[in-house]
Amino acid sequence: MANANAGAGSAVGPGFDFKPSQRYPDPAVQILDPSFAKYRIYSSTVEQVGTGMRWAEGPVYFGDARCLLVSDIPNNRIMRYDEVTGSFTVWRQPSNFSNGMCRDRQGRLLTCEHLTRRVTRTEYNGKITVLADKFNGKPLNSPNDIVCKSDGSIWFTDPPFGIGGHWEGDKATPELPHSVYRISPDGKLSLVTDKLAGPNGLAFSPDEKKLYIAESRATPNRVIAAFDVGADGSISNRTVIVDANGPGSIDGFRVDTDGNLWCGWGSNGSPTAKAEELDGVMVFNPAGKAIGFIRLPERCANLTFGGPKNNRLYMASCHSLYALYVEAVGAA
Repeated sequence: MANANAGAGSAVGPGFDFKPSQRYPDPAVQILDPSFAKYRIYSSTVEQVGTGMRWAEGPVYFGDARCLLVSDIPNNRIMRYDEVTGSFTVWRQPSNFSNGMCRDRQGRLLTCEHLTRRVTRTEYNGKITVLADKFNGKPLNSPNDIVCKSDGSIWFTDPPFGIGGHWEGDKATPELPHSVYRISPDGKLSLVTDKLAGPNGLAFSPDEKKLYIAESRATPNRVIAAFDVGADGSISNRTVIVDANGPGSIDGFRVDTDGNLWCGWGSNGSPTAKAEELDGVMVFNPAGKAIGFIRLPERCANLTFGGPKNNRLYMASCHSLYALYVEAVGAA
């Protein structure tokens, strides 16, 4: 994996002390429905594998390098966790306030950048290729999360969160509506929808017949909507599959091979929300029923599966990166 910035060093930032459970099973891994029991490993506990970030987002796993990259948005950098050595270091800085990341079908890094308001690809030699930065002649808002379908098409959300202030980029006035876009295998950018309230995390069902999109500005509650995916890249038949049903906040999420949704969870910031009861990962079955909860001491913004068997859940949570082995396998 090519490093586009040679100036890597140790992470410096607000760290968070964490003590893992000394008992099995880990009380942080909660079974809300008996169907979740098979996914919990009795002798696996939540681990903190990295800390020192200001707002962790967009984790992506590189099995060929045995490492994970995670965006530290306000610090304008991408961090690297090495599974073999356990080191946690700066991989790219500046990162243009990167957020969501994934790999394309050739294994190259795809990145959503807030500062430059674009989607980029890091080539094998480290060169940066711009895949999208405008639509109909207007600059994108702030690409947020990204996935790559098996046909090579790239899908990403574009809410204005990264230009709402100076914390995650530069403050600017949006010129386009909240949208979801698709980059076809031949590089053409097309609008998927501009009818969602704050499109955020997104993921495909294992058979890719459904596209799930988190609407993080939906009212009265934040939701994940499911859409049928057409052969032409269109989506239709919006159905709410997950409803936060109160002060919960849905952000990034991933789908396992059984079709369960593993969702970053936390407080939506309302005065009545009790963050200490909400922070973690909520797991929903394909029907949208909550079956499990992984309690964390920080709000989880996004997550991904990794490890040699793709059964290690990496959770990007405020200041820290946490990991937990589970009996679920992430869908490709």
